[in-house]
Amino acid sequence: MIQSFLSIAERVTSVRERILRACARCGRDPAGVRLVAVSKTVEPERIRQALAQGVTILGENYIQEARGKIPLIDNSEISWHYIGHLQTNKAKYAAALFDMVHSLDSLPLAHALDREAGKKGRVLQVLVQVNVSGEQTKNGCDPKDAAGLVAAAASLQHLRVQGLMTMPPLTDAPELSRPFFKTLRLLRDDLARQVPQAGALPDLSMGMSSDFEAAIEEGATLVRVGTLLFGDRPYI
Repeated sequence: MIQSFLSIAERVTSVRERILRACARCGRDPAGVRLVAVSKTVEPERIRQALAQGVTILGENYIQEARGKIPLIDNSEISWHYIGHLQTNKAKYAAALFDMVHSLDSLPLAHALDREAGKKGRVLQVLVQVNVSGEQTKNGCDPKDAAGLVAAAASLQHLRVQGLMTMPPLTDAPELSRPFFKTLRLLRDDLARQVPQAGALPDLSMGMSSDFEAAIEEGATLVRVGTLLFGDRPYI
């Protein structure tokens, strides 16, 4: 556990070292794992401290907060990822502000994002969120519907489907999350065969502060880490 008195620089170093060790354990190239620093409710000054340590991807959960925060950071080298649940009526903001949306979970949202990205003259990277745990409190499409959603999204001109995302049940035991990470990886492998027009679906967004090492060992390419980098924060 990283202690609260550590600086953000020390926190970033610690997380990176844990990523390296996790990759070593499973024989993966660390270059294949990207750190998404979850910056929700974090003020710009602390975000800039993380950026000074080489963080290049920031993840936001709330559209309203991101609309005010992103212009304050004003760094063209940063890739902004939207990782929270996205309502269809907020698609225009997501398509304008973010480089990747991790939480595509319905066909109406896919069409809305495609339409809004088209208005901006850009192609938006998306991940299809899959509810592999079956929890009613979790967002994401049912695994049995994933192929249809991936195929439909891949056919849209202004979306590029990069892979899948999931959130396992909340637990303090990383090993309890591992089966859900494995399920997502196997589903991705199946979809890459079933939906050839979508391509290889290279990205798996899975793992957070409590379980990102297990996620890496099961194939994660994007790990969403917030608390370990920025400490506990209020939820809005």
